[in-house]
Amino acid sequence: MKNIALIIIMMFAGQTTFAQEQKFDWKSMKPDQRKDIIQRMSPQERQSLLRQFRQNLVVSEIDVPESKEEEFKSLYNEYQDKQNEIKSRFKPSNNYDSMTDDEAKQHLSQSFEVGQQLLDNRKAYAQKFLKVIKPQQVLQMYQTEGKVRNKILNGKPDGFNRPQNNRP
Repeated sequence: MKNIALIIIMMFAGQTTFAQEQKFDWKSMKPDQRKDIIQRMSPQERQSLLRQFRQNLVVSEIDVPESKEEEFKSLYNEYQDKQNEIKSRFKPSNNYDSMTDDEAKQHLSQSFEVGQQLLDNRKAYAQKFLKVIKPQQVLQMYQTEGKVRNKILNGKPDGFNRPQNNRP
């Protein structure tokens, strides 16, 4: 989790409410300074920082109307919590080679079940999101999540085109 938060902060410094509350000027900091601050955070603080970053990034990327931001953020957090709860049901193995064929088949089946639950949850929340934002924004939200995931896993730019937000 520490590495993920560090990568994201370095990529998009200055995006979090948490950072603003702590009076950190992430944009003007050198990478080593950001790394030092993040390393001194508790795991809960790092998790909160990452959560708020993702939330703010999605709000910015899909241009949620200001009047809908709080409702969207609340729903988005609920969605993320449910996705994480589902993901926690699957425990990947460190050594698949040591599994018997039956154990591997059972593990594979379990991974498909969890994957289906994640998809079902996404579908259910898409309907909830449609009550707050437009269908195009729901699609863009899911695409943005994929970009963040790829960025974390690959460390490669994925073409974020965040609109400059000129809100007061």
